[in-house]
Amino acid sequence: MEFGECPVTTATTLQPREVTPVKTKYRKIVTAIPVPESIPILEKLREHEPQSMGGQPPVIWDRAEGFCVYDKWGNQWIDWSSGVLVTNAGHSHPAVKQAALDQINHGLMHNYCFPSEIRGKLIEELVKVAPKGLEKVFLLTTGSEATECAIKLMRQHGKTVGGNSKIVIVSFVNGFHGRTMGSQMAGGWPGQKEWIVNLDPAMVQVPYPDGFRQPDTSFDVFLDSLKQAGVKPENVAGVMMETYQGGSAKLAPMPYMKKLREWCDANDAVLTFDEVQAGFGRTGKFWAFEHYEIETDLICCGKGISSGMPLSAVIGRTQLLDQFPPGSMTSTHTGNPVCVAAALASVQSIRKENMVENARKIGEILAVELNRLKEKFDGPIGAADAVGAVATLQMVKPGTTEPDKPLATAIVRGCIERGLLMFAPVGTGGGTVKIAPPLITPEDVLREAIGVLEESLEEAIQ
Repeated sequence: MEFGECPVTTATTLQPREVTPVKTKYRKIVTAIPVPESIPILEKLREHEPQSMGGQPPVIWDRAEGFCVYDKWGNQWIDWSSGVLVTNAGHSHPAVKQAALDQINHGLMHNYCFPSEIRGKLIEELVKVAPKGLEKVFLLTTGSEATECAIKLMRQHGKTVGGNSKIVIVSFVNGFHGRTMGSQMAGGWPGQKEWIVNLDPAMVQVPYPDGFRQPDTSFDVFLDSLKQAGVKPENVAGVMMETYQGGSAKLAPMPYMKKLREWCDANDAVLTFDEVQAGFGRTGKFWAFEHYEIETDLICCGKGISSGMPLSAVIGRTQLLDQFPPGSMTSTHTGNPVCVAAALASVQSIRKENMVENARKIGEILAVELNRLKEKFDGPIGAADAVGAVATLQMVKPGTTEPDKPLATAIVRGCIERGLLMFAPVGTGGGTVKIAPPLITPEDVLREAIGVLEESLEEAIQ
């Protein structure tokens, strides 16, 4: 069972494998994996969808509730994917589900940019939870759309204050900002750029100070990298950064981030945090950049904003969001009423039900346990990081920082076969095992899942 390379389905890649049955309160595996009856469905999808859609483990979701995912053949998984960090409040959270149903039954499912009361309520709520000074909200549909919008806003600001030469956007090596053309050029994954013929020369990347693949975490690296790229500070319109990189769960050092904020202020550059993955309590703070104790100019939101519905947002300073006149910065499905109703319920539930605090506790447990596993399996685990309800194991060839994708894939497969759902390995070279449980996950469920991970590590590494 191979996944991650997005291969076209063949009988070989989807050969069912007999596995040991599992039955606990939260996990149940009663079939071969993949389920034999599911193969015709998987093959039909692969026949008619682009092969890029074929990269995930072959588990056909039937329904999902709370922190568990179910198929229609009797299998049940503890979810460590959150549907790629979307269902922060848990799958099918009762308040979120009811809000969406109520809005549908009310009779308004779409209204373009015409005003609606429900949109006003969500925007008011987002301003309330945003840091002081960020008073404008632009609702969109996807994270890529939000980061594209941020690039547009940063560049317009640069042109306004510095002319046509102040358009450079600085981002970080191995960063990820989406899969649309502009967001891919801003991103730092080499594989996202190799097929683009004319890369935008005014989008440059500098090393991310993770202390692992970039050992030198001083701010001098940022300055030297710009100099080597021939970029003058006065030509930088903005800096866009994932608060932690999607291929890891490592925060940058606080001194580095404070100097970055000072540098942006000194050079009239907009600082944007891409919180599409990191926001809405995921890291044990409502906004992940709060860990750095600095201010931001723009926040890109998505994924966990609604716990399941397609919605994103850019939140920022008035002078940035109000740069374009009416009708010149819109989106067809901006503020879709059903998605907005779900998002409002999700944000309110995250706050009322203390999910941010629970995420912080999850992070404390994961940090201890993953470092224990790193010591136990010394060598193949190059780095183990956790911040709130997101964590990563970077699998490497021992003695190097070279990613070991086959090993990471085997670990994920072992977890799937034992009733722990994870998405395909991510990050540099596809070598990172990523952990992202819903914020509502209780401690006993978390510890059971950690035990499954340990068993899968033992099997894959032996």
